[in-house]
Amino acid sequence: QVQLVESGGGLVQAGGSLRLSCAASGRTFSTYTMGWFRQAPGKEREFVAAINWNGRSTNYADSVKGRFTISRDNGKITEYLQMNSLKPEDTAVYYCAAGTSSYYSTAEDDFDYWGQGTQVSVSS
Repeated sequence: QVQLVESGGGLVQAGGSLRLSCAASGRTFSTYTMGWFRQAPGKEREFVAAINWNGRSTNYADSVKGRFTISRDNGKITEYLQMNSLKPEDTAVYYCAAGTSSYYSTAEDDFDYWGQGTQVSVSS
């Protein structure tokens, strides 16, 4: 069982940066693929990024490639999402997720545990 708690969301101007954190509980954190998803108002939740168990392999949605960086610190049992060059269309609730599937999995069903979400708002 893994419990996930996101933090770091907020309001930022377009072009700005934010870093999201996802603190996990549970001794098996280092064995899980970790991911970030987001859900904008009126839209379905979508994949943002994922990272494998040791942090050496990552996968990104085309919409965030080159702007967002996913990372993890297994010693601190925490996952991060560094978001740079933010755009108004990045506005969404961001969710942390953990699962046993591959880091190139992008479907929600591939992730077993979810955080409660943190709001990111980008003003133009």
